[in-house]
Amino acid sequence: MKIYISADIEGVTGVTHWDETIESKPDYKEFAHQMTLEVKAACEGAIAAGADEIWVNDAHNSGRNIDHNLLPKNTKLIRGWSGHILFMVQELDESFDAAMFIGYHAASGTDASPLAHSMDTEIDYMKLNGEHVTEFLVHTYISNYLGVPVVFVSGDLGVCDSVKEINSNIVTIPVKEGIGDSTVNIHPQLALDLIRSGVENSLKGNLYLCDITLPEDFILEIKYGDHCRAYKKSFYPGAKRIGADVVEFKSSDYMDVLRAMAFLL
Repeated sequence: MKIYISADIEGVTGVTHWDETIESKPDYKEFAHQMTLEVKAACEGAIAAGADEIWVNDAHNSGRNIDHNLLPKNTKLIRGWSGHILFMVQELDESFDAAMFIGYHAASGTDASPLAHSMDTEIDYMKLNGEHVTEFLVHTYISNYLGVPVVFVSGDLGVCDSVKEINSNIVTIPVKEGIGDSTVNIHPQLALDLIRSGVENSLKGNLYLCDITLPEDFILEIKYGDHCRAYKKSFYPGAKRIGADVVEFKSSDYMDVLRAMAFLL
């Protein structure tokens, strides 16, 4: 069984402030280590369920956060950013049996996390078909477009609630809850235990119960922090301004939407 894991840091237990996510800050190392351990736990759960090949995408900021030495030997680690339109699931293809996301978080424009954002921390929000869109949904649509079910998600309660609204068969492990500018976190070791067992259970079930049907048409809407950026981005083919600081793009092909995101964000 071949498994793909995409990992972020804002949904890792304990992470509360942006300083804990930035390599140059003194608080960062502790939480990058916990990110590594949560990915390791996911790998161990996958191996217990029969996985013999695991690809891990270090998908936070620089893409250079995870200590590969702490992961099992049957893992391949994607570090850095190629510029590919698959973003946080680069190298995912039809050869994988399942995908899972570790350390994911609530969307921009929501109040479920002090670190809520969607792909770009400088935008006010990003919507898809009128709804605030999580990074989970952006990449789950990619995964399902390729025929690979997303079976497991860990992160903050906000993203886990979003997952359950889309498909309740996807196993979720909320390791924290955002309240205003604070977070309530479960113990780091408990997070590892729950992720390990949750991943194992997710892979022992019927994976295709986790399938998601993509919409027939897509309306992408991005609200920027200033009108100047919106004006510049509106020159992307097919994009238009629908407000002083809001740009819209429509397509019936999700890959076109991803290409637009690569320019508009």
